[in-house]
Amino acid sequence: MAKRGGFPGGMMPGNMNNLMKQAQRMQQKMAEQQKELETKEYTAAAGGGAVEVRVSGKKELTAITIKPEACDPDDVEMLQDMILAAVNEAMKQADEASEEAMGSLTGGLGGLF
Repeated sequence: MAKRGGFPGGMMPGNMNNLMKQAQRMQQKMAEQQKELETKEYTAAAGGGAVEVRVSGKKELTAITIKPEACDPDDVEMLQDMILAAVNEAMKQADEASEEAMGSLTGGLGGLF
């Protein structure tokens, strides 16, 4: 004889409600964490500090500082390389901070997502 009134997988309605509440809390925490990350800034330098850049948590370049000694008109390529290196490092810092923050929220989920 078949069971009556059951739920697929044997889950009880209360368990499903708890799971939904946990998911909503996690979603809210993730949104709060994302807002917090967007307010932070990440700074990186290249060429021994000759070039410094600042990137927001939204991954927008917000400032570039170039020391006068970095401006050699005969070697513009080096200046370009230093700017690229500094921007890439600052973006990497922003990515790592984001991954760390989100990982701390989703780390306990195992293979659910």
